[in-house]
Amino acid sequence: MNQEELKSILPHRDAMLLIQSAELEDNTSHGTYHVQGDEWFLQGHFPGNPVVPGVILCEMLAQSVCVLLKDGCPEGVTPYFTSLNKVRFKHPVVPGDTFESRCEITRVKKPFYFASGKGYVGEKLCVTAEFSFALIKE
Repeated sequence: MNQEELKSILPHRDAMLLIQSAELEDNTSHGTYHVQGDEWFLQGHFPGNPVVPGVILCEMLAQSVCVLLKDGCPEGVTPYFTSLNKVRFKHPVVPGDTFESRCEITRVKKPFYFASGKGYVGEKLCVTAEFSFALIKE
């Protein structure tokens, strides 16, 4: 899926759409984002040593997992983060890197969905997290 196709699933737009492509394989979503270096979230984080903030990496994981809902998320419903657990940052993500997420839904108790995700640059593990979100009707 490209960004235009992702917009049919995700409510995010413009600078907050933080995955550029996604694929589904079995029950796993694979999202990618190439860090250009001029992103808003790098301004001031950190001057002379830009590093993608951890909260942005978590958002990338969350957006990636929502791709798994492409057939089950009705129109007028928005996915909202409800928790982040066991988040671990292992390696920084910097300009020039292509961040790749691998996420899966581990449990469902509607309207809550529980997931786990890992983010990589190449084969290097950068972040792991367990998280949940709820599908809320607008």
